[in-house]
Amino acid sequence: MIERDLVGDLTGQLSTGAGVGRQLGERRAGRWQTLLQTLKGEDPEEDGSGRLGDFTTTPRVIPITLLAIAIGALGAIVALVLLRLIGLFTNLFFYQRFDTSLTSPAGNRLGLFEVLVPVIGALIIGLMARYGSERIRGHGIPEAIEAILINGSRVQPRIAFLKPLSSAISIGSGGPFGAEGPIIMTGGAFGSMIAQLFHLSSAERKTLLVAGAAAGMSATFASPVAAVLLAVELLLFEWKPRSLIPVALASATAAVLRRYLIGLGPLFPTPPHPAFIGPQAMLCCLVVGLLAGALSALLTVAVYASEDAFRKLPIHWMWWPAIGGLAIGLGGLIFPQALGVGYDTISALLQGTVPLTIILGILLVKSAIWALSLGSGTSGGVLAPLLLMGGALGGLLTPLLPAEGPGFWSLVSMGAILGGTMRSPFTGIIFMLELTHDVNALLPLLIAVTTAHAFTVLVMRRSILTEKVSRRGYHLTREYSIDPLEIIFIREVMRTSVVALPASLPQQELLQSLRHASHQHGQRLYPLIDEQERLVGVLTRRDLELLAREEQSEQQDGRLLAQAIRRQPVICHPDEPLRPVAYRMAATGLTRLPVVERASGRLVGLVSIGDLLQARVRTLIEERQRERVLRIRLLLPFGSRLRALRLREEHLATPDQESSEGERTSL
Repeated sequence: MIERDLVGDLTGQLSTGAGVGRQLGERRAGRWQTLLQTLKGEDPEEDGSGRLGDFTTTPRVIPITLLAIAIGALGAIVALVLLRLIGLFTNLFFYQRFDTSLTSPAGNRLGLFEVLVPVIGALIIGLMARYGSERIRGHGIPEAIEAILINGSRVQPRIAFLKPLSSAISIGSGGPFGAEGPIIMTGGAFGSMIAQLFHLSSAERKTLLVAGAAAGMSATFASPVAAVLLAVELLLFEWKPRSLIPVALASATAAVLRRYLIGLGPLFPTPPHPAFIGPQAMLCCLVVGLLAGALSALLTVAVYASEDAFRKLPIHWMWWPAIGGLAIGLGGLIFPQALGVGYDTISALLQGTVPLTIILGILLVKSAIWALSLGSGTSGGVLAPLLLMGGALGGLLTPLLPAEGPGFWSLVSMGAILGGTMRSPFTGIIFMLELTHDVNALLPLLIAVTTAHAFTVLVMRRSILTEKVSRRGYHLTREYSIDPLEIIFIREVMRTSVVALPASLPQQELLQSLRHASHQHGQRLYPLIDEQERLVGVLTRRDLELLAREEQSEQQDGRLLAQAIRRQPVICHPDEPLRPVAYRMAATGLTRLPVVERASGRLVGLVSIGDLLQARVRTLIEERQRERVLRIRLLLPFGSRLRALRLREEHLATPDQESSEGERTSL
């Protein structure tokens, strides 16, 4: 008997161990199966475990990241091609030579014929936009935003070829623009085009589009971190690992390849500046930030005032760039440094070697022809011109501010005008650090950029990059916050006082009880439960009305209620956040769900779409309800005497009040 028990125990232990091993094996196999399904593009089913985490990223990010790395390599090549095209057209238009090296148009010897060069380039762009694609007009970044938010991150393949060509012609013919907007749109177009070849969702196409845009900017300016920050602050409209990881690795890939294709950074090396500039200079950074914010607002208003003026012309928009080109030609005749990208002038500003006449020419002539030509609808970017105008503002203020080294205030002002005009403060700060490799300017940049950003946020509703999208009848917001539906659980908002019907109840008895009931509790969904209070199915109020009609038309032979219910209803659990339940309602079209415990299946309540709004109500209360939590009481020597006088006044007022109340009572 003992031996038999011992054998039984050993057998039980072995079987238990085998069961545990089998469970571990099944668990590992399930994980591998989920991973393989994800890599194949299939969506693994929810396990229903209710496990929550900091992020919602799945292994689906792995194939998207691999595609993004490939797009990052392609983005570096596209950036190189665009820079070579700009150099080629600059040499062809102004020097009549076949050369792809970047050169300034300011040294040409065309004389008065220089005025016609931008006009010729603008006419070509107008024809390309009219008969190719209208999407090549503009900065490039607003078009990328529109493709992301409105077109499901789908960009026409022809834009991937027409946009860099039109931008190269525009800048090469003397346009006062930068290459970053076109390269962002071009890289994004290639990313979207590759994404459209695969079976992807709109969110995944957006990630790959932005990966191409970030890769192009990273390769053009040797600024991989700033490119990622620009993607987060301006293009992704989210802060999630599912998009950040692919975009960051695409930008890093483009930066690595830049070393072999274009060369290492920084693009604008500067002399070293002091590590600490003192309190007086820090206050001056506030002043520079305010002035840069005011200049940002002025430039934005000028660009869209120019666009409004062109819209009033009685001619087709195809001819508008030619008018802008004429303004460019005349401005270049007056001030030759206003033509082209102006990288050489930016470098000179950061070195502190630009005379006052050049600074004034940038602020007056360059800004005027840039705003006018950009409003005409030609193709070109805004980043390099903003750097020029910000550097000129800093150079103009340098004699009035503390001496902190050559080009210091130009550097600070460049970052401030980027943060104010693009409404992307972190991008402005890190972008200037990567362009110059001057880490000592981090704190001054933080002060100036934040100040400029605060100024434009309070003064202007839209930035220069989002106003164009708004004018096309769309609205976007660039504020990121925690979704209240994600941090509030079903158990906090569900209704527990509900009417549940026994599944074993006959239909006639139910209808009679409802007929004699004085009220129906305002309930539209009725759960059916068994003896253990487990959910069996649901009935809607419409179902009950149909049952009542059937009873009137024909005799019910004691049929049970369970025969008329809707089985396998859509449910939720008390430990679920509100957001997945809201998604579940949106996917099914249902507005009321029974709440069921995971382990026992017991019904514990109901939740409706109105209950989900309680999360929004809490957010409104947190944002709008103001209250003083702590109160400070002053302990003065005469505080006791003041209290005594106050008590005496209250005591003297009490008899009158009591007598008046007595008179009122007697009356």
